[in-house]
Amino acid sequence: MRDKLAEEASRQAWQGQRHRLDTSLLNSADRLPACTQMPSVTASSSDLSPLSRQRLELSCADNPGWSVTALVQASVFLPVVHAARVIERGQTITAEQLQMQEVNIGKTPRGFYSDAADVIGQGAKRRVRAGQLIAPNLLAAPLLVRRGQQVTIVASQDGISASATGEALANGREGEVIRVRNLGSQKVIEAQVVEEGVVTSTFR
Repeated sequence: MRDKLAEEASRQAWQGQRHRLDTSLLNSADRLPACTQMPSVTASSSDLSPLSRQRLELSCADNPGWSVTALVQASVFLPVVHAARVIERGQTITAEQLQMQEVNIGKTPRGFYSDAADVIGQGAKRRVRAGQLIAPNLLAAPLLVRRGQQVTIVASQDGISASATGEALANGREGEVIRVRNLGSQKVIEAQVVEEGVVTSTFR
């Protein structure tokens, strides 16, 4: 069990994890004869995740009727990303808004992040309260353009590029197509968000 936890920690690149194993026996070994060798252990659980409760069957080769069933539950404690302060919906998350707090990751069904770098630069789908664990369902690609913001409209054709100033009429993330008013001609066009504050009117 400890080996499985070590393998999972290495595979997931968990840093600073600690764990506890809680074991309970479904039948006592007190009335069984002494086993003169190390009992063999077989996992009978269908879920082999080291974070799931495992049912183990112990048997002794020199005593055919010797059998003990044990339930083992691993509790893994890991520093994971939390909000250090309130993060408003639509905000692009910065390092200053995050902190690391230790949790039992077996009790985080919606997921978690063990590296703040995976969260920084993402957008908040909804308001996140101070101290709340940051789960994947709270994040979205950051808003690069906001409604009412002045943006640069770029266009290119046959190797010739041109730009104009416009006003975004909707919020937009990278790759999204939004309506933009050209402030020179006052014409409303559809443009694709390219980067922060920049859209293009030539896209497929």
